[in-house]
Amino acid sequence: MPDRLPPPGPSFLREHEIRIGERRLLAGMSRPTTTDDGWWLAILWVADDDGVVVFRDLAPAAGPPADPPLARLGPAIAGALSGLIREEDGRLAVRLTPVVAPEDATRPWRCPLAVRAAFKWEAVRQASLPPAQLAELVLTAFRGSVEGLHRR
Repeated sequence: MPDRLPPPGPSFLREHEIRIGERRLLAGMSRPTTTDDGWWLAILWVADDDGVVVFRDLAPAAGPPADPPLARLGPAIAGALSGLIREEDGRLAVRLTPVVAPEDATRPWRCPLAVRAAFKWEAVRQASLPPAQLAELVLTAFRGSVEGLHRR
């Protein structure tokens, strides 16, 4: 795997700025799609001028925690989108997976910070929000959750 991947493409929305110390990063999102079974899908990423950063770049200064980054990112995004995500069988309908899996499963913080995100929305909420506004809420939640990776 190369050190850096290029962003998956142009961001569907205006990229959101993330500041980590003096670093300026940008969070972007692909154009969302919806599957036949109702999953809303998009790719979310964080990049700088050299391409998609790795999760390790946003780990706390003391080093990456023992748990994988998606174990922190998932609940943070779900919390930020509380009330929008459908609940199925007692669980929120959220799925996050890395676009590129880490080469070493014991070092999950060493893979590109690009994730496939899938959500099922509460029907009334989805019907009341224009698609671009829903996408903006997802990108905002992602940005805040990524910033939280560094603070924990």
